[in-house]
Amino acid sequence: MQTEIINIGDELLIGQVINTNASWMSEQLNLAGFPVHRVTIIPDDPQHILDALKESGQRSELVLLTGGLGPTKDDLTKDTLCKYFRTKLVFDPVTFQTIEKFFKARGFQVTVINRKQAEIPENCIAIPNINGTAPGMWFEQEVPGVEKKHVFVSMPGVPFEMKAMLLNEVIPRLKQYFQPVTVLHHTLLTQGIGESFLSDLLEDWETHLPVNLHLAYLPQPGIVRLRLTGQGDDESRLQKQMDEEISKLKLLIPDYIFGEDNTTLEAVVGKLLKEKGSTLATAESCTGGYIAHLVTSIPGSSEYYKGSIIAYSNDIKVKELGVNEKTILENGAVSEEVVKQMAGNVRTRFDSDYSIAVSGIAGPDGGTKDKPVGLTWIAIAGPSGVQAGKYFFGDNRERNIRRAALQALNLLRKHILGS
Repeated sequence: MQTEIINIGDELLIGQVINTNASWMSEQLNLAGFPVHRVTIIPDDPQHILDALKESGQRSELVLLTGGLGPTKDDLTKDTLCKYFRTKLVFDPVTFQTIEKFFKARGFQVTVINRKQAEIPENCIAIPNINGTAPGMWFEQEVPGVEKKHVFVSMPGVPFEMKAMLLNEVIPRLKQYFQPVTVLHHTLLTQGIGESFLSDLLEDWETHLPVNLHLAYLPQPGIVRLRLTGQGDDESRLQKQMDEEISKLKLLIPDYIFGEDNTTLEAVVGKLLKEKGSTLATAESCTGGYIAHLVTSIPGSSEYYKGSIIAYSNDIKVKELGVNEKTILENGAVSEEVVKQMAGNVRTRFDSDYSIAVSGIAGPDGGTKDKPVGLTWIAIAGPSGVQAGKYFFGDNRERNIRRAALQALNLLRKHILGS
């Protein structure tokens, strides 16, 4: 079956508000077995709403709308829904009781304008709103030649009101009304290889996937997520099928996978350090403390993270990290020799088991022919010595910082594991 989302609001189209509703709704609906095929954003305009309803109703069995259900005069959705479904607004005593309780609990009286929120289209089913005053509305529309009526559900645009309504009321009703398919997702997280190179490595495996399984490449700076999605009628059979293909995938690219689903590289590294009872220190130049930020974003990181020296200038590299001034003069600050000294010396100074050091040219300026923007040296120091690697991350400053930090954390992960 086809499912669509329509998000209503001028604020979404002018960029004043980010449309987080669509992504969250899509995720929850997919998990519930109602894959979303289209998302439409339209202004607070009756004709645009009517057009969107007409077009989506011809395509999809399920249409969910958000926005335009507040008490103010510019919220026109209810009137437009009445026009589309050829009905009128009527006062709903049950909805009004809910509104009264909502205001009473906060020490307020229901105003005339809030009382109007108890007026709903006569041919809809009101959906309770436990976090606000605007009820949701469930409509069913007969379609010629189709046994099951199409369903339209209108909900408030306020995220915390919509989320509770969708999870607690709408999805349970949808599961009773429709026969949802089983949809399963499994994501592998990779680092150190680009999307196109991954595609080449996985081409044969991907080509021979069962027809009900699909692989999606989801790249972001420093990481590529591989999401395998499966659809079927039997959940246990589908899960077995997914597990078999994931096992094959892991055997193809074992060196690049660092985690699964919603984990992060900093969480994986933190878990390894805690399991080994080891500690970490960092020395950062071009990343300016971003590695320290990622490491300390994990609760409990104080158990294994000792601290950092952000040695942005050569003077600080010499005075605080003990880098040999002659080494910098002969090789430059962005060099294997310097980054190795940074890693070894910060490990000694903080008395840590492992250390990370990074020095590079983040850009957009500062590059030369021999050392272009994006050149980064990363060193890892540990009980078995110091290792360093040379990387080129591109010409975008923000992406370079992110890529360098994630590359450094992944190198540390491999170093701890002995690979």
